[in-house]
Amino acid sequence: MNMDWEPIWLTFRLAGTTTILLLVVGVPLAAWLAATKIKIKPLIEAIISMPLVLPPSVLGFYFLLTFSPASALGQFLEKNLGLRLIFSFEGLVVASMIYSLPFMVHPIQAGLENLPASWKEASYTLGKSRSITLMKVLLPNIKPALLTGIVLSFAHTIGEFGLVLMIGGNLPGQTKVASIAIYDEVETLNYAAAHGYAALLLVLSLVILVLVYRFNKRLTV
Repeated sequence: MNMDWEPIWLTFRLAGTTTILLLVVGVPLAAWLAATKIKIKPLIEAIISMPLVLPPSVLGFYFLLTFSPASALGQFLEKNLGLRLIFSFEGLVVASMIYSLPFMVHPIQAGLENLPASWKEASYTLGKSRSITLMKVLLPNIKPALLTGIVLSFAHTIGEFGLVLMIGGNLPGQTKVASIAIYDEVETLNYAAAHGYAALLLVLSLVILVLVYRFNKRLTV
């Protein structure tokens, strides 16, 4: 079996980068959603949740339209920032963040909403800011929700195919992740290599999920 390890490395690099950035974006967003009572909250939650029900090809299509070099935004990014999001690793990261956003936000939001309101009020009474209260009081008490969001975002990014194919194409070393490599090997009837990629991802995903469930069980006992 002749298996190239570069797509595996690229897959985990994409998943890791996406997960870290989603933590930075998702935690404040989840905290805001858990606390806010604005009337359009259901609309915002629905928009965040859309990747759960939309086919990846729909998101990929509109991503292509929005960030294509032929679009105004695409031209602006490339001309002023030297950033081209179509057929690039950076584009895969941005698209993956959009696609996996609900998997990070929803568990953390649910965890925060289940905490007693008195904890937050007591922290404010002691003069702590909202950011300090979130980081020092609230988040340490929702470790299972945090871990769930991190792992689901990571695992979901690993499993992407349609979105990655539309936005990144099949550029070795840049956008050819493991799911694309499996597709390529199957197309060329190289089932041994396809099995190698698929089996590795299957085993790693299973191990990660088992460890998460065991860790969460210990935290909740």
